Order: sequence, then C-alpha cells, then structure tokens
Amino acid sequence: MPLMEEILGMEAGIDESNLEDKVLPNGEGNVTPSNLEQASTQQLGKNFEGCLSDNRIRCHAVTDLKSAPSLDQSKGEGDDHKVVIGPSSEEDRIVADYNWTEEWYPLYLTKDVPDDAPLGLTVFDQQLVLYKDGNGLLHCYQDRCPYRLAKLSEGQLVDGRLECLYHGWQFEGNGKCVKIPQLPADAKIPRSACLKTYEVKESQGVIWVWMSQTTPPNPEKLPWFENFSRPGFQDISTIHELPYDHSILLENLMDPAHVPISHDRTDWSAKREDAQPLLFEVTERTDRGFAGWWGKEKEGSIANFLRFDAPCVLQNNREIVDKDGEKQYLTGLFLCRPTGQGKSMLIVRFGGTKRSPFTKIFPEWYLHQGGSKVFEQDMGFLSSQNEVLMKEKVPTKELYLNLKYSDTWVAEYRKWMDKVGHGMPYHFGHSTISAPKLPAVVEHAPAGLVAGVSASSPAKGGLGTMHAPNLGNRYFRHVIHCKGCSSTVKAFTTWKNRPSAAALMLTALAILASSKQWKAFLLVSATLCLGGIYACSTVVETSTTNFIRVHRRL
Repeated sequence: MPLMEEILGMEAGIDESNLEDKVLPNGEGNVTPSNLEQASTQQLGKNFEGCLSDNRIRCHAVTDLKSAPSLDQSKGEGDDHKVVIGPSSEEDRIVADYNWTEEWYPLYLTKDVPDDAPLGLTVFDQQLVLYKDGNGLLHCYQDRCPYRLAKLSEGQLVDGRLECLYHGWQFEGNGKCVKIPQLPADAKIPRSACLKTYEVKESQGVIWVWMSQTTPPNPEKLPWFENFSRPGFQDISTIHELPYDHSILLENLMDPAHVPISHDRTDWSAKREDAQPLLFEVTERTDRGFAGWWGKEKEGSIANFLRFDAPCVLQNNREIVDKDGEKQYLTGLFLCRPTGQGKSMLIVRFGGTKRSPFTKIFPEWYLHQGGSKVFEQDMGFLSSQNEVLMKEKVPTKELYLNLKYSDTWVAEYRKWMDKVGHGMPYHFGHSTISAPKLPAVVEHAPAGLVAGVSASSPAKGGLGTMHAPNLGNRYFRHVIHCKGCSSTVKAFTTWKNRPSAAALMLTALAILASSKQWKAFLLVSATLCLGGIYACSTVVETSTTNFIRVHRRL
C-alpha cells in the first residue's frame, strides 16, 4: 500500500500524468513569497468546498478565512532569522477559555468494539469502560466498581448486564446496580451503588465520548467529516496504541518533512532523495485550532489542505481531477486520544472517492501491518522526545529549532497549546508549560519473569509477547484492538497446527511405504504441508513482530 503517499494526502494509485493539479493562478511553476498570499486567497474560494452540518463542528477542508498573518519573523544572530521560525506574536499569546472535559474524544472504531466483553479505555487519566448491552446499545461508565474500586473492564457481560468479577455486582445501561449476590433476598440495593456515566455517540464509524460531568454534551462540537459523507467515498481504518504523549503524536502526524527520511522505501512513494523545502500558508487561526495549505517546493503548488481541530483531530485533504475530468477527494484523517502521561491512542483513516488499486489487491490485515510498520519506524524517536520533554520541563521554544521550510504546523500546534493548555491536565506549549501534577500510574498486572523480560525488550517485542501487555510490541499496540487482524492471527495459528500434524503423519507413512511412487507422493504432500506451515507462520509473525531498522546492531 502506498501508505506514505496517503499520509501526505497525495494521489494513491492514480496516474499523475492524467491529473490537473491546482497550481498558482499566475500559471508559473514556482511559488514565491510575493505570490503566496494571492495564490491562497484565490484557492480558498475554489478548493475543498463543502457544506456544514447544522449541528456539528466544521471538520472538512474548506475555510471562509480572511487572510491571516504569517508566522513571525525575528532578527536573530547572523542569518538564522531567514530560516528559523521566530517568537510568538501578541495574538499568539492570547489565552482562550478552554476546558478539556467539554470536548468529544474519539474512543474506538465502531466495527472493533467487542460484542461479548467490556472494553477498558482512558482519556488523559480518566479510566472508562465501554460495552454493548443485550440490545446492541453502547454504554460508557467510569471504570470503577462502587464496592471496592475494582476495574469493571476486567469483568464480563451477563444477560446484557455488566458484571464486576470481584464480587459479582451487576449494572444496567443507566449505571444502576441491579444485583448484589451478598444481599438477602428481601434487602434493597443501596441507591449509592451506582456508576458514573458518560455520554457516547457513534458518528461516521467512530465512537465519541463527552467527558464533562457538569456541562451537557454539545452536539455542535461533535466532529463531522464532509469527505467521508461523499458518494463513493471508501476508507481503510486502523487503530493503534502508542507509547508517547498525544501532543508528540500529533506533532509527528503534521510533520511531512520527516516522511522521505524516516520512512524511506517503506513503499514506493517515500524516498529520501525527495526530501526538500516545503511551502506553507497559514489561513486560519482560532481558539479551536488552525488550518492552511502546504506543498512541496519542487511541485510549485500548495495543493494540500491541513486542518487541526480541538481537542485532537487532524486531517489532510486534497482534491484532484482525474483523466475523465471528474473531481476526486482524498483524505488522511487522524483522531488522537490522550490516554495518560506518555501514552496515546490513534485512529487512522485513509480514504477517497477513488481508491488505490493496491487496496483491492492486498487483504486488509496486510495493509494494517504496513501502518504498524510506519509507527514503529518513528517510535524510537518519539519515545525519546517524550522523555526529554518530561525531564527538561521547559517550553518547546527552549528545545526545538523550528524551520520555516518544514515546521510551520508544529510551531502552530505548540502555539495553540499556549492558548488553551491552562485548561488541560498538563501541556507543553511553545512558550508555556504545565507539567503533570502527579506521576504516571504504572500498572503491574503482568507478573513473573516472562512479563518482566518482555517489558524490558520493546524493540524486539520481548519474550512471551502474546501474553505480556507491552506497548512496544505490535500485537498489543494494534492486533488486540482490531477485530480483523485478531481474527487473522487466530485463524492462521489454527491452520498452522493442522498441516503440522498432517506433515508428521505423511512423513511417517512415506517411511513405511514400500512403493517408490507412494514414497514420492507422500513426501511431496508433506513438503506442501511444510510450505503451508511456513506461510501461516509468516502471516502470524508479520502481525506480531516489530519492524527493526537493518542498520541497527541487534
């Protein structure tokens, strides 16, 4: 799958020679500082036109924006000010009214929610449990039994009710306790034996949760993605749990400059020789995010539209005109959820009104593993970045060297954090920080030597990778969250065992056979079984083994 090309919002599997790209209105092939403003102003009126839902936040690729000021330019020592992004302007330093709980957060892909078990999830440090009742309705509670604080996500579903497996208390959809086995038959269940509930909504294949317990859910803030509602639009969706902060994850996803280097030859669209200056035009800055155009200098156009919306929604869109003169829409959508200090969960959705031929050739589980490989290629860099931010506890302007030709979105994001970070549990902004008040909670449920060794060897997945939870390992980062990949691993593991037994039996019969023809037939059959074993083992290994760069010493 040409994954890196889709990450950049480029054409996937479409002949570029037959496309009419959106170039600058003066018809010239190069973008210059003098015509960037003119180009974006004319393009904004023409490109990515979509309609707004009456009751949902704008999350598509169009903006009515009047032109916004470009990033600040300050005179540094020597010529640094020509290539380095300068300090924040007065506008950037404005503090906005913000409360992180009064937002919708992406919990899970609808298609991957288990039908027969509760699911434990977190938003920042708030632990939640999500499940389907007997009628298929979704419910979300605080992941805490009111009796002894046991995790309800470790429980089970009994007749559509959520049961705590510690003492057997059962709860219905509204959070009311309906069964306490330890009470006499004539005793009433205490009213206080109830759960704290959270509002959840399903929209466009994603389940969202409203985190506030005091402010009613705001339907206008529920994201709606215009391209995903277009006729013929299809997407490939995956979910990944990652061992670094959600702000670092978002930073990575809005950084197209790293793709040719970090993901070199991951597929045919990412090549390190394509690393080059990028062109940016910021067209919108609000208390809820920012948006603008970007493109490669060599292409002479800024045809990609990036939008970030609070609290953690990022999308990259592009329109193209195919060889038949029809307009096609492409989107890379990233829904990031903070899951605690140094942890995050990401829903990735790549799609378009014209699909890449690669998506028709390869099975979905194979494409999912390609996505896992991309995150593994960046994991070491981002984990170390997370460690430095937590250790240094200073704003990113003291640590980063942001370049005008590659890091505009990163600088915009950290400056947005300056505006709203005061309303978050913690944040690392461009000029401000609020460090976590409490140390990260580390759960030690896995016990024993195998679990310990597994947790200490994330690069290779560790020992006992199928049993010891470890976010450095592909199986626990993706497979357990994906019904398709989980079923694939189980199926191929089962199929691997069957030809193993058949190969042993055929080999034994070949030894006992007296006829040369029978011996040859049985040995060929045994060889074919061994081939099947190898194929099944390869599929399982691909789904559970991390990518390791070949230049590293192991």
